[in-house]
Amino acid sequence: MDVLSEVFAAVRVSGGVFLDAEFTAPWCVVSQVRPEDFAAQGRLPAHLIAYHYVIDGRLLVRVGDDAPLPVLAGEIVLLPRNDTHVLGSAADLRPVVIDDQVQAPGERTPAVLRHGGGGEPTHIICGYLGCDMPDNLLLKTLPPLLKLGVRDGAGGAWMENSFRHAAAEFAVSSSGSAAVLGKLAELLFVEGVRRYVAALPEGQSGWLAGLRDRRIGRALALLHGRVAHPWTTEELARAVGLSRSAFAERFTALIGQPPMRYLAHWRLQLAAVRLRESPAATAQIAAEVGYESDAAFNRAFKRTFGTTPAAWRNAAT
Repeated sequence: MDVLSEVFAAVRVSGGVFLDAEFTAPWCVVSQVRPEDFAAQGRLPAHLIAYHYVIDGRLLVRVGDDAPLPVLAGEIVLLPRNDTHVLGSAADLRPVVIDDQVQAPGERTPAVLRHGGGGEPTHIICGYLGCDMPDNLLLKTLPPLLKLGVRDGAGGAWMENSFRHAAAEFAVSSSGSAAVLGKLAELLFVEGVRRYVAALPEGQSGWLAGLRDRRIGRALALLHGRVAHPWTTEELARAVGLSRSAFAERFTALIGQPPMRYLAHWRLQLAAVRLRESPAATAQIAAEVGYESDAAFNRAFKRTFGTTPAAWRNAAT
């Protein structure tokens, strides 16, 4: 889990809220966070995670042809890759697009949606989590949907009360309460991923499963903890108590790529984020992520992202 903490710190997920929605049964709508939802939020992040928090009532959510997932009051559902999804009061309803029914936000009030047939009510808050890491290994390995009970776990009552209080304020005025809801959603996303990793079955492959493996998890912790160290496969193998060949085979089978390729990929991801967030010189950032020369860093960066580090940085300003 230490590696997961390192990744969360690096991707810098930040949350926001854009819609206060009330539905009455029967209802069924198509949903996805879109660039126009960011008119009042600022620059669109590289990656979006959509979320819906059910304040009152219940709903079903479905991605593609998967079975609908029930979500009850006090639960939050997160969509790590912002897939188009369907929300509704029942599974047999035809979804409709209702973008034209959303009331634009006021100077101090949120965007509002009121829709449905007049039956059982459901009140939800719709928001997003965003990050600027260009090739987010965490989001790529999560399932399409994550559901989490806000009141579950340590501090659950405090979290639920905080969410409800901020949601009630958000319905009246988005000022301040939207930021609180965004921060609470960030905490819930981290907790949801941790619970998902803890519940992975034995024999699962993928980056998150690698965290559960005692040897590979230790290797990942070493790589992330000392990213600039001149690691070799041999040194990592010795550190986790395996032969070079056994370690390389096990790492590749679980993570999907050899150790040194994984390290090179992660170094460039970190560099891409730092170029946009830090005023430090390119040569300094290159050294921080383990490159001995600025020229080697520039070549590797351009090969991966199709542009130079300087152009990448300028595109964010």
